[in-house]
This record gives sequence, C-alpha cells and structure tokens, in this order.
Amino acid sequence: MSNHRYHHGGNYMHPRMSDPPHHFTYVSSCVKYMIFLLNFLFWLFGGLLLAIGVYAFMDKLKDGNGWVRLDTVYDVIFNISLVMIIAGIVVFVVSFAGCLGALRENTCLLKFYSMCLLMFFIMEMTLAIICFVFPQYMNSFLEYQFTDKIIHSYRDDSDLQNFIDFAQQEFKCCGLSNAGYQDWSKNEYFNCSSPSVERCGVPYSCCINATDISSGLVNIMCGYGVQEHSVAAASKRIWTSGCIEIVRVWVERNLYVIAGVALGIALLQLFVIYLAKTLEGQIDLQKSRWS
Repeated sequence: MSNHRYHHGGNYMHPRMSDPPHHFTYVSSCVKYMIFLLNFLFWLFGGLLLAIGVYAFMDKLKDGNGWVRLDTVYDVIFNISLVMIIAGIVVFVVSFAGCLGALRENTCLLKFYSMCLLMFFIMEMTLAIICFVFPQYMNSFLEYQFTDKIIHSYRDDSDLQNFIDFAQQEFKCCGLSNAGYQDWSKNEYFNCSSPSVERCGVPYSCCINATDISSGLVNIMCGYGVQEHSVAAASKRIWTSGCIEIVRVWVERNLYVIAGVALGIALLQLFVIYLAKTLEGQIDLQKSRWS
C-alpha cells in the first residue's frame, strides 16, 4: 500500500519520514570510549600518586614516632608526601567520575567532571597570567612568603631536604632569596651562633664540586664555614645566587618551550571538556528519544 496520504478533499501530503531504527543511538562510541580511555589512564596515575604519597607519609610517621607537624598551611604545602596524597585523591576522584560517567552514560558525573576540568583550567590560566605579567611581584611574593619557612624546615623534613638539595644541584644555586647562600644563616644548624659542626656553613648541595671524581663519594663538609667568606671567596667553593632568581632566569630563557607545553596542556583540557559536553548532549538526545 502506498505511503502517500491525502487530506479529505484530495490534498496531497508528503510521505511520513520513517523513524530511526530501533537499534539507533545518538551516543557516539568513539567519543564515549575516548573519554573513558583518557580518564582510565589518569585514574591509574592518580592511584599510583596516592599510593606513593601514603607510603611516604607512613614512613615519615614512623620516623617521627607517630607525629607529623601540621600546625599551619605551610606545614601542609612543604610536606611533599601530603601534597602527593591530596593531588592523588583529586586526580583519582575526578578521573573516576569521567570514567564512570562515560561508561555508564551518566550526565551528572559528566557535568561534575567537566566542571572540575574547567575550574582547573581557569586556575592554571590565572596563575600563568600573573607569572608572565607580574614576574617581579611573584619573585617578591615567593621570597617573602617561603624563604624563611623553607630554610627553617630544611632539617625537619627529609622529603623537603631531598627536594631542596635536588633543586640546588640542578639549578646551581644556594638559598632562595637575593641574599643567596647567606639565607642559610636563618637555619638553626647553619647559623654562625649554632654549636653544631655545620655552623656558618651551607648544605653540600650548594657546592660546585661536592662529589669527589676519583672516589665518587659526596663530601658533605664541602660547604662548612663559607658564610664567613665574602661572595668572591665563597663563589670559588659554592654557588652563591638564590634559587628563585636563577629559576626566573631559566624560565625566561626557555619561555617559548614552556609556553608551548602550557598551551598544549590547555588545549588538551579544552578538548576533553568539549568531548565531555558533546557526550552529555548526545545522552540527552538519546533520553529525549526514549521519552
């Protein structure tokens, strides 16, 4: 029988468009499983970060006889294992929401996921703009807020101590502020009034030649007594410039590379947000078809 229909009176009507087949879905499998795969990888990374952080924190609790100082926000920031735990939890939860939201086609989880990514993107862009537009302000802020606290905590936290030693060796610097190696006079062990054998010294990571080439051993006493010397005399044994200024100069020299990497990360985040919003729209279309 013909699909053509007529009104009473003989007026012609267009044939009725056929409905989509029963098995048709608006949800793209490509978009769905791309979001799932990306977030599954980040979910594994978040779990690994969390596990390492918990292990390091428990090890620190054991060394501190079950006690870790967390009196101020700076104690949390400088506690690297705790920072890893917090970062691991955030990555784990957000990526799990993306995984489950895509796999189960749950729009609530996808909205939560895309909102979190948008918040991260806005915070990253705000920080990048402040750093590039007001570099001197950032220098002053970091010196004022962190120098004393990091120097004071050098011997109190083994993770922080290892991080500082690594940074000083990699960037060939000593201390943090413009005072350079003299910053270490603020540490109770390196202060010239200290009864310690390290008095008037700096950590071995400040030394130009801390490792003996023939034996391969690190001379941890190479920085002893250098605070009593002038900059010219001290510069023969240690790096004398503060790390904040050295890092700022390094960033300026590698600005295009850093900007390119930052742009790539930003575009990837925007792309994933776009995929999540696209999948949300497709799920809503599919729900409207069912209703």
